[in-house]
Amino acid sequence: MRYHAPKDYERESFHRGSQSEAYRFLGAHPGTQNGKAYWHFAVWAPNAAKVCLTGEFCGWSTDAYPMQKQYDGIWELRLDAGLFSVQAHPELAPYPEAQERLRAYKYAVTSQSGEMHLKADPYAFASELRPNTASLLCDLDGYAWQDQKWMRRRKKTDTLREPVNIYEMHLGTWRRSPDGSFLSYGEIADQLIPYLTDLHYTHVELLPVMEHPLDGSWGYQVTGYYSPTSRYGSPHDFMRFVDRMHAAGIGVILDWVPAHFPRDEIGLRRFDGTPCYEHADLRRSDMGQWGTVLFDYARGEVCSFLLSNACFWLKKYHADGLRCDAVSAMLYHDFCRDPGAWLPNRFGGNENLEAADFLRRLNTVCRESHPGIMMIAEESSAYPKVTGNPDQGGLGFTFKWNMGWMNDILSYIALDPVYRKYHHNKLTFSLMYAFSEHYVLPFSHDEVVHGKHSMLDKQPGDIWQKFAGLRALYGYMLTHPGKKLLFMGGEFGQFVEWRDSEQLDWFLLGYERHPEMLRYVRELNLLYRSHPALWRADDSWDGFRWISVDDADRSVLVYLRSCPEETLLCCVNFTPVVYRDYQIGMPYAAQLEEILCSDREEYAGSGQYNGLPVRTEPVPCGAFGFSASVLLPPLGFSCFSVNKISDKEDSNVQ
Repeated sequence: MRYHAPKDYERESFHRGSQSEAYRFLGAHPGTQNGKAYWHFAVWAPNAAKVCLTGEFCGWSTDAYPMQKQYDGIWELRLDAGLFSVQAHPELAPYPEAQERLRAYKYAVTSQSGEMHLKADPYAFASELRPNTASLLCDLDGYAWQDQKWMRRRKKTDTLREPVNIYEMHLGTWRRSPDGSFLSYGEIADQLIPYLTDLHYTHVELLPVMEHPLDGSWGYQVTGYYSPTSRYGSPHDFMRFVDRMHAAGIGVILDWVPAHFPRDEIGLRRFDGTPCYEHADLRRSDMGQWGTVLFDYARGEVCSFLLSNACFWLKKYHADGLRCDAVSAMLYHDFCRDPGAWLPNRFGGNENLEAADFLRRLNTVCRESHPGIMMIAEESSAYPKVTGNPDQGGLGFTFKWNMGWMNDILSYIALDPVYRKYHHNKLTFSLMYAFSEHYVLPFSHDEVVHGKHSMLDKQPGDIWQKFAGLRALYGYMLTHPGKKLLFMGGEFGQFVEWRDSEQLDWFLLGYERHPEMLRYVRELNLLYRSHPALWRADDSWDGFRWISVDDADRSVLVYLRSCPEETLLCCVNFTPVVYRDYQIGMPYAAQLEEILCSDREEYAGSGQYNGLPVRTEPVPCGAFGFSASVLLPPLGFSCFSVNKISDKEDSNVQ
């Protein structure tokens, strides 16, 4: 990416917090002047006494190349590009990796007190592979994108009215090479694309790909906000990965970490010897529970850093959405803090007013600049209007993770079925607020680590009941209002928790029940994607209607999903009992034809299903004037197409 000399108004907008392309003039950029190639370096360090550029090109001398401080606290330096070539360093010529080594650089930042620290470039486009920590010179230009058709279609897409079924994954542990090493971006794409296509997923969501020094942080402690991790290849390799996903019809969502950053020496903490990216008061900046530091959204340069970063991934890497991690930590000063250990806002409250303002600006800019993308909040509180219009006080996200639904349903299915009738409200409470926001229903990586058990092992009972219960749970999830997300391994019934040091247990597909589980998820995803009743009217009562909501004794739910084109009847039985003549009320005369049953033998079920269409009769049942008798399999999910026989409704029978 060529160096862009900022205009005065661009510098001013950077300091005000409204600059969305700060990466064009901060960081390291190639350029040409008077026919000579150069690299231009710029870094914001307002309180530093001295900043020097250092790297392999100068033997890591920390004072050979001093930078010049500009009037606004940005330090700059321009060097001949030849300085970074092997020809300028003949002593390195015998080494095959010499040119790669000469790309490495850092900033030697000296504070007013005289302390010097080596800092990575906050705007670097590439970084060294851990355990090395230097930034790398990188020209992002030169990749020829082939996804123009995808990008044109995305601009016209209303994701609220489209199917969104997300496969969440960690690139380093999905699959690995036979020797245990990482696969490259290209090798992952070779295997991932046919896998996701076969399973009918619409999107893949990647745990943070931004550079991070510690594998065990899963990418959530970022030191290179503008650098795709070098674990799997180069920035152009990652562009090609996204491009190939788009060619296969798969959207790419990136996990993004705008709440906090690690304390690593090379990172943002006390960047120039003073708090630059964090608040000066530890009651605002220190996140002791995570061992990290919170961003200070009252500072314009911080907001521009993050706003530009979000726009960078959307523009330069064609990301189709960002899932914003730890939004609650941004919105509340007392998040994960003991009483008295936090600093209230100017009104004495616990809300982070500046963070809320930043999120409104972020979502407005991103969604207006990149129509069709998704901004998704991982927000665990009851903060109002997370997906509301910013002009009306909302935060402007496209979707919010429905953490309440997830916690309720996972605590429910952990119960022995004999006790579930006493907790029936955990199944139904989500519909009290299901349409208050635009939701994603997440079974994410966070739910299969730290002793929480895998999705399969959360189910009680013997091995048959575990698989049956998981199939029923997934059926409920895919037909409940809201978009969908499942973490890798859950689709074939990984039995152990996710481990961040090795690949998934693919060998399980050689054993019984696991391949059948995968087949069921494939068919369930196809059902979801093929039937607009499950996503066309996903955010209002227009698309959902309870048929049986209070059958706690039998732990059964029955409901309709509908849109103008079609209606589906969904039944879930959360007990291991077969109900052979379960009476279902209907608001009109109809014929019911079962189109998916989780208990079929091809899914390793017991073979209890409705083989023939069922007609309603004019026999009252509950509040409805028509009814039908169907079979509900044990720990099973059943879905029926509803073909109206008459438009006459009778739903007020007393």
